Amino acid sequence: MESLRELYKVGCGPSSSHTMGPKRAAELFAERAAGAEAYRVTLYGSLAATGKGHLTHSAILSVLEPLAPTEIVWKAEVVLDFHPNGMLFEAIRAGEVYDSWTIFSVGGGSLANENTVAEVPKSIYPLTTIQEIKDWCYNEGKTFWEYVEECEGKEIWDFLDHIWTVMCDTVERGLNNDGVLPGGLKVARKASTYFVKSKGYAGSLSSRARIYAFALAAAEENASGGTVVTAPTCGSCGVLPGVLYHLNTSREFLRIRVLRALATAGLFGNVVKSNASIAGAEVGCQGEIGVACAMAAAAACQLFGGTPAQIEYAAEMGLEHHLGLTCDPVCGLVQVPCIERNAIAAARALDANTYAILSDGSHLVSFDKVVAVMHETGHNLPSLYRETSEGGLAKAHQVK
Repeated sequence: MESLRELYKVGCGPSSSHTMGPKRAAELFAERAAGAEAYRVTLYGSLAATGKGHLTHSAILSVLEPLAPTEIVWKAEVVLDFHPNGMLFEAIRAGEVYDSWTIFSVGGGSLANENTVAEVPKSIYPLTTIQEIKDWCYNEGKTFWEYVEECEGKEIWDFLDHIWTVMCDTVERGLNNDGVLPGGLKVARKASTYFVKSKGYAGSLSSRARIYAFALAAAEENASGGTVVTAPTCGSCGVLPGVLYHLNTSREFLRIRVLRALATAGLFGNVVKSNASIAGAEVGCQGEIGVACAMAAAAACQLFGGTPAQIEYAAEMGLEHHLGLTCDPVCGLVQVPCIERNAIAAARALDANTYAILSDGSHLVSFDKVVAVMHETGHNLPSLYRETSEGGLAKAHQVK
């Protein structure tokens, strides 16, 4: 498995696979074809189907257009074999294509193609399943975050400190922003209203309102193209920050404990990314919101003193109870139902933590088995339910 630096990435929303990945691809192609007189970029499959709503073209043009005239070609009906998020970059000189590059945005802002897969990936984690890692924890008398430190080195804490700072900044910006989100659906921001209303309640209702507010804040920032952290993606970026911000402000955990929770969350997200997928275009929203919920549940359970078995159980529930969740964004925007799903998944993560903490940690279905089932389920979903805006809620609520 790769470093957590490849999972937690700071960038602009609204989509890690549709915005961050394509922008990075454009930057790389611009470096290798700097002398082009013009560029042409063909988007395939999901990137073409929902690219306008996800601002894919804007991300690419922001890099290439200042260098040379750039044409964007949309081919939603063509799905390349390697991955649904395909891109063909072409550099043109004297009317002829002199350099071309086919690359795929595979989720979380990462890029890959047949050539990169053939290479040996940079792996720093010798153990790649939660069962193996959990066995290590019990054999060594340690827990998940200590395995992260063992593999990444102590310098990982400086990185996670920066990630936590960005997450907090995102939530706080979202709480202080009002108005309608861009894109044409006229979706109003709700985070600030929910936060204000939370102060008028007491007990569990106040707590629940705050968790909604914090998750909404980050998700709304993402929908507006603001700076967020992929956790594991832009579309699900509100779940983990929402949970950790809520627990940090209500329980006053020491900062290092929050960073350790981030490490544990990242480890679970990394296992899914390595053994299945976190791309909505490949496995549906279960790979985004479901994985984010699992990560947040694991982080919360660790903060509340859960054992490795309880932490795994919390994460397993977070993912299991999102199995089959489709990715069907209305108008291709990361707004409906995406923003609301972040808030509900954040609350569900806390529920999974509570359920796991009340147990002794034993459970029938392992996290690794759920990951395998999620991967299989995702590939069995028809393409119209995998970030194409051709089915589900996207079809039922078409805006003319």
